[in-house]
Amino acid sequence: MKTLRYYHRVGLLEPADVDAHSNYRRYTVEQIPTAQIIRRFRELDMPVDEIQKVLATPDVGVRNELIGRHLARLEEGLARTQAAVESLHNLLRPAAQPPIHRRRVEATAVAAITETLDIADALPWFQGALGELRATVNAQKLTVTGPAGGVFADELFTDERGQATIFLPCTGEVRRVGRVASLTIPAIELAVIEHTGPLTHIDSAYAALATYVSRHALAVDGPLREYYPVSILDTPDESLWRTEIGWPIFNTTA
Repeated sequence: MKTLRYYHRVGLLEPADVDAHSNYRRYTVEQIPTAQIIRRFRELDMPVDEIQKVLATPDVGVRNELIGRHLARLEEGLARTQAAVESLHNLLRPAAQPPIHRRRVEATAVAAITETLDIADALPWFQGALGELRATVNAQKLTVTGPAGGVFADELFTDERGQATIFLPCTGEVRRVGRVASLTIPAIELAVIEHTGPLTHIDSAYAALATYVSRHALAVDGPLREYYPVSILDTPDESLWRTEIGWPIFNTTA
């Protein structure tokens, strides 16, 4: 069989004997279970070198660890495939865009962290900053008065490097600790769209908002805003996250 010849060639299953003239491979009854195990793992896409390690160790714990690593790789690949499938479905059948509304936000006292960073580092920086803000506000026994938010310079998107501020509205005097400082976020008028789900998929909401503003509003210079009614501070389930994106405008409608 071609399969047994392949197992022999890659060193997975050595025949009991090979005829010197015909190259016929002979296997014993005792080798049948090993062949079945190899076939099962190959059906599960386990690499040959991993199968060799599983077969070579008599330690059940080591075997399970090797199998668990392969399972983790399969799950990671499945997640990537599911994300790609979802993106392709969205291209073929674009979902209805969430409504866009206009809002005036008053000046707000906040605890904030501000840094200049590369956009590639924005997501882990954002999550770390949120956690640091919550810990600092709780430690200083301040009262949170609204959802966390962010202010992002245009350069962060156009040049992939720029200033970002993550903030948490609160009452009381914020004492500077580490990166956390007191700040007042200025009043502004915004066109707002809400994105639901992981922040890695937020680009389509930004695009829809940019299109709306270019066609239906008077855009003004100024950093973009985000507000996080439901974020990692509230739940680790990214599918439940809600992010409001705000584009600065000069409002001309009631």
